[in-house]
Amino acid sequence: MAESDKNGLQAGAAWIDGRVMPIAAARLPINDWGIIHSDITYDVVPAWDGGFFRLDDYIGRFQNSVAALRLDVGMDSPAIAAALTEMVAASGLRNAYVAMVASRGVPLIPGTRDPRECGNHFYAWCVPYIRVMRADLPDAERSAWIAKSVRRIPETSVDPRVKNYHWGDFTAAMFEAKDMGYETTILLDKDDNVTEGPGFNVFAVKEGRLVTSDHGMLEGISRRTVMEMATELGFDVEVRPLPLAEFMQADEVFMSSSGGGVLAITRVDDRIFANGTTGPITTALHARYWDWMYRPALRTEITYP
Repeated sequence: MAESDKNGLQAGAAWIDGRVMPIAAARLPINDWGIIHSDITYDVVPAWDGGFFRLDDYIGRFQNSVAALRLDVGMDSPAIAAALTEMVAASGLRNAYVAMVASRGVPLIPGTRDPRECGNHFYAWCVPYIRVMRADLPDAERSAWIAKSVRRIPETSVDPRVKNYHWGDFTAAMFEAKDMGYETTILLDKDDNVTEGPGFNVFAVKEGRLVTSDHGMLEGISRRTVMEMATELGFDVEVRPLPLAEFMQADEVFMSSSGGGVLAITRVDDRIFANGTTGPITTALHARYWDWMYRPALRTEITYP
């Protein structure tokens, strides 16, 4: 039996206060402001076949989020990379969903309401690789529901470029989608423009041109990867408001996520795309994404014990 099996780490591991432990043993104080106020930011980097994909880019975005929330966890980017590497290596997981988190922490002065008077801290955790849509899902079931009862939180209220746990809108929309028999959901802004879904960005393809939203969503690293791949393949990419009416007239639509890469959506509400199959451009980008996972310039190998 592998050492990580003996230690119970292959179900998931956590890194807290410089120590790796089984994820089931990880604990936070119940009055941590990250929990009670969602005063927290995080990011997720995929590990695949024993290597991180675009680790520096994910940590860079995380550090930008930390700065935007005026957090200070006392760790620079190399220290964060070392913690993630130590944790994943100890877990033995070759394919993993790897989260890094910065929380406001517990008030250092009892009763304070001043966010400057909390002990900010960093922690991390990893579990076996998660996909936002199952890999074995038949094409015809890759469906998304346009949420009707809720709109995306305005970016003037919660900045979506700072990856966050404010999922009240996403959760309400997911209940709505599941009640309607759909796999996932896509949210609109107040002007009926497509923004994003829970854990993914959205693209529309029309006559060889890709369009994705310029607001109301996280600027995903996978989204960036798609735009770079599309440019390499000779496709035009437009980053701008994407009205729902235009979106529904697309030839193909797909999502991008660190949880699965490029994933087709073949049905949105009652509209069927690409005859209910994965379209040719989505197919090409999906294959290229997994090829890019092995590009040396984008890959950081993990040394396992």
